Amino acid sequence: MANFASQLKAEISRIARKEIRAGTQALKKASTQYRTDIAALRRRIAEQDRVIARLRKAKPVVETSRTSEEGLQLCFRADGFANLRKKLGLSAADMGKLLGVSLQTVYHWEKGQSKPRAGQMQRIADVRKLGKRGAAVHLASFTAPKLT
Repeated sequence: MANFASQLKAEISRIARKEIRAGTQALKKASTQYRTDIAALRRRIAEQDRVIARLRKAKPVVETSRTSEEGLQLCFRADGFANLRKKLGLSAADMGKLLGVSLQTVYHWEKGQSKPRAGQMQRIADVRKLGKRGAAVHLASFTAPKLT
């Protein structure tokens, strides 16, 4: 009888372990998947932190948005303004004459230390439409001696 009881006890223990293993197998798979997802999220967060750090180190872009009379949105970027002046082949003083501002104001705009006002934004948009020859013609009209 002792042999029968010990065999019954061993069989019950084996079946119980089998049931527990089946139940915990699903939990192990879920746990493994969660760990994988957490590791992927940590990598994404680290990448986002690197991007944020790189953007903080980058040169800040000064943007000013104005609306013109036609309803168009006018935007100002300091580096874009400097590129416009270089594209037109103008000195800062010449650009200032075209826009009706001082040469120092042009430098401040290019460095991002100040922003143009709404009226100046419209004049910048007009100069942007001129092109190299048009800018030269307008400058010549400013510097031409007035005959009476």
